[in-house]
Amino acid sequence: MGTVKQFRPVPEPGAADAAPRSGTATSLSVRSVDLQYGGPQGTLALDRVSFEVPENQFCVLVGPSGCGKSSLLYLIAGLHEVTNGTIAVNGKQVDEPGRDRGMVFQSYTLFPWLTVRENVEYGPKRQGMDAATRRAIADRFLAEVGLTQFADHHPSQLSGGMKQRVAIARALANDPDVLLMDEPFGALDSQTRGVMQKLLLRVWEHSHKTVLFVTHDIDEAILLGDRVLVMTARPGRIKADLLVDIPRPRSMDMVLEPEFIALKRKIIGLLHDEIDEEH
Repeated sequence: MGTVKQFRPVPEPGAADAAPRSGTATSLSVRSVDLQYGGPQGTLALDRVSFEVPENQFCVLVGPSGCGKSSLLYLIAGLHEVTNGTIAVNGKQVDEPGRDRGMVFQSYTLFPWLTVRENVEYGPKRQGMDAATRRAIADRFLAEVGLTQFADHHPSQLSGGMKQRVAIARALANDPDVLLMDEPFGALDSQTRGVMQKLLLRVWEHSHKTVLFVTHDIDEAILLGDRVLVMTARPGRIKADLLVDIPRPRSMDMVLEPEFIALKRKIIGLLHDEIDEEH
C-alpha cells in the first residue's frame, strides 16, 4: 500500500487558481465560480470555487449537506448559469448542456417507454448515427455493465441497481469528455451499493474518463477517487484538496488498511469542523 499524503490546503478565495498537475492536460476547469439564488440580496450557495481536474482523473466532491455539491455539478453540466466566474471543458467555456459532459443522477432518469437498449442508444441516435452503429455502441456498453440479457426489457422490469447501470451505460454511450455523477448510488441498499462501486471502478479502469463524483459516503470517496475535494458549509468553497495515494486496482477490503483509515479520519475531521462552525 502507498502512504497517505498530507492534504494540500486550498488558497483563500480570491487567490490565484491552482495549475493542473504537471504533464497532464486539463479536462475540467472551474474558476472563481459564484452561485447566488434570489438576486443580489439572495442566498449565496457557492463562493469563488476554483479547481481543475486533469484528463482521466477520478475526482470526488464531499461536503456537509447543503454546501452546494450538486449545484456545482449542475453548473458544470450547463443546466444552471453561474452568477460569476467561468467553467470550461477542454478549454471550451460551458454555457449550456453539451455532449462533452455526461450526467448520471441519483434518480435513474430513464425513459420508461423505451427499452434498455433504446435508452442507451438515445444519445447516439440524436447525434444522427445509423441504426447499426448505435446498436453496436449500446450493446458494447450494456456488456460493460453486465446487462446484455436485459437489452429488450423496459426500466419498470429492472431493480434499482440495474436501472443505474443503464444510466451509466447511457452516459458513456455519448462518449463524453467528462462524466458527472451526482450521488448515483445514494438510493441503493448497502450491498447493491458495494456491487455498483466495484462495477464503476471496472468500467472507469477500461474507459479512463475524467470523472467528477459527488457523494456523502467517505468510504466511497476514498475507494473510488484519485483525489477528494472537501467543501465547506454554505456558502460552499473548496476547503481541502486531498490526493488518494492508494494503489489501484482497489477492493472493498482496503477500508481496513491503515492508509485508508488515516485518510478517512482526516476527511471526517475536516467535515466535523464545518458542522461545528455551522452550529
